[in-house]
Amino acid sequence: MSKVGKALIPIPKGVEIQIDKDRNIQVKGPKGTVVVKPSLPLGLSLKLEDTTALIECSHEDLSPKHGLFRSLVNNAVVGVTEGYQIRLALLGVGYKAQLKGAKLDLALGFSHPTLLDIPEGITVVVDKTNTVIVISGIDKQQIGKFAAEVRGLKPPEPYKGKGVRYETDKNSPRKTRHENVRRKEGKAAKGKA
Repeated sequence: MSKVGKALIPIPKGVEIQIDKDRNIQVKGPKGTVVVKPSLPLGLSLKLEDTTALIECSHEDLSPKHGLFRSLVNNAVVGVTEGYQIRLALLGVGYKAQLKGAKLDLALGFSHPTLLDIPEGITVVVDKTNTVIVISGIDKQQIGKFAAEVRGLKPPEPYKGKGVRYETDKNSPRKTRHENVRRKEGKAAKGKA
């Protein structure tokens, strides 16, 4: 059995977990509703009590999925109560971000503007300096996917460190991503003989 899967999922007040006939798990809370995807496979079941939930496994073959679904349900519970947030920093001369309606406009040193559609359910905020992007919402997978898409446009390069990188939010109670970029030494100039 999975050690992660056997752990109880605490359910705070104001959070409801439901499972429908198609085995889809829906988590409702003060910040909204999250549907856990994919649906719960056969052999796993959701046991609900007053303040806890437990994913039960009937087959040893499903041990990896047991831990996965426990984590997915727990992420949904945390999302509808506290929410998730990822910060991205733009490092480089002239690199900046702006919001244009439901699009994120990024200037990353390309000869063309880069416009990204902001998915529904995600909130994007750009700070005053236009160099820090804060992506927040209740669905951890959706936020992570959009943050990876933004970072993928210009990942940090190893010589000067320019690009888009994950940044730690020091005020956040939850641990957020932080990215250390391994720097390389440039080519040494050859002396004249």
